[in-house]
Amino acid sequence: MAAATTKADDIALEIEEAILSGELAPGTVLRQEQLSERFAVSRTPVREALRQLAALGLVDFVPNRGVRVRQVSRAELREAFLVRAELEGLAIELATPRVTDDELAALEQAERSFADLTHALRAAGESKVESRVLAEWSGANEAFHDVILRAAGAPLLERMARSVRRIFPGQAVWAHDAEIDALYERNLRQHTAIREAIAARSAARSPAGARALMVDHIAESGRLLEAILARLEERAGRR
Repeated sequence: MAAATTKADDIALEIEEAILSGELAPGTVLRQEQLSERFAVSRTPVREALRQLAALGLVDFVPNRGVRVRQVSRAELREAFLVRAELEGLAIELATPRVTDDELAALEQAERSFADLTHALRAAGESKVESRVLAEWSGANEAFHDVILRAAGAPLLERMARSVRRIFPGQAVWAHDAEIDALYERNLRQHTAIREAIAARSAARSPAGARALMVDHIAESGRLLEAILARLEERAGRR
């Protein structure tokens, strides 16, 4: 039984990564027989893996239809961003007084990488966006936030923030127009302001403090994601 549980954990982790990366899109049907063949196991660890994913909110068991990658509603996304903003706001407040020079350097590197990749994606246009670059773009953004979560020195808070992040669509979500471009640029400026506030050891809740900047940044990121999703839905409706 222990071996089956370990295998189920491995399967769940691999499927989770595929969902979070956007490889498995919302609404994708996950068939147990196909997963059994793919991972060369019986259906027992596959069922356990799917139950684990359901507990994380990544898949739904649909009566008479099997298991599907969960489609998150707009209301759920908004709530998730509210929760994430408070969690990461607390994290940055804890991190600012204790951040090290190495962590500040890592934060600056992640900020620079994310900015470079954002500009590269915008220059390429939607039709020429490569999945590899999208993965790097998403990873650079997560790296920026992860530096702050680790610097907070609060493992429970870090786990909770990472758990909320699982709700968001994978990095394959990308769109391009004048409104969204303005939001991308604002997003980049906010990263810079956050890093500078941390470097200045300004963790206050005032508008210029790191906590206030982070809460505002994540709220803006939510609006950016909603604008992207609306753009993609509009484009799909024209087909």
